[in-house]
Amino acid sequence: MEDEPSLAGELLLAMPGIGDPRFAHAVIAMCVHSSGGALGIGIGSTLPRLTLHGLLGQLDIDPGVAPDCAIHHGGPVEQQRGFVLHSSDWAGDDTIDVPGGLALTTTLDVLRAIAEGQGPERWLVALGYAGWGAHQLDGELARHGWFTTPLSESIIFDAAPANRWAKAYAAAGVDVRLLACTTGNA
Repeated sequence: MEDEPSLAGELLLAMPGIGDPRFAHAVIAMCVHSSGGALGIGIGSTLPRLTLHGLLGQLDIDPGVAPDCAIHHGGPVEQQRGFVLHSSDWAGDDTIDVPGGLALTTTLDVLRAIAEGQGPERWLVALGYAGWGAHQLDGELARHGWFTTPLSESIIFDAAPANRWAKAYAAAGVDVRLLACTTGNA
């Protein structure tokens, strides 16, 4: 049996005119993609009134040496659930390896490790995720709602969230000023 193609380890970029305002200019780091469904973490925007120190305070975790940085809007599903997308140099019991050298952890041990200065070298925290049922994402891709490009640690960890969409397209050789909101038929 042939392996099904997977978008895990890719960046999923919303096309202009995707039709769902929740995903306008979305940049999603795909973590899981199989015939059973897909899960990704939105990294293209941050939550306006919540920082890491505020989140750690809500969880009764002393922020220690953790910088007080923004929390990402990970997606429209389970927006109260936390996710840490990070470099693969750290792993907890429930860490998932993501192709392309990243990992995803959803348990509090990673936040405690970050606060103690013992966590992964590079990381970002998100609330919520983008999720698709069996073959749902494949259907959206066929309708030209999304563009995929290889995962880039520099875009994920070095670019400002508001710039990631354009930077990811540029890294793929696409000028976003030339993208159209509609498709045509040949």
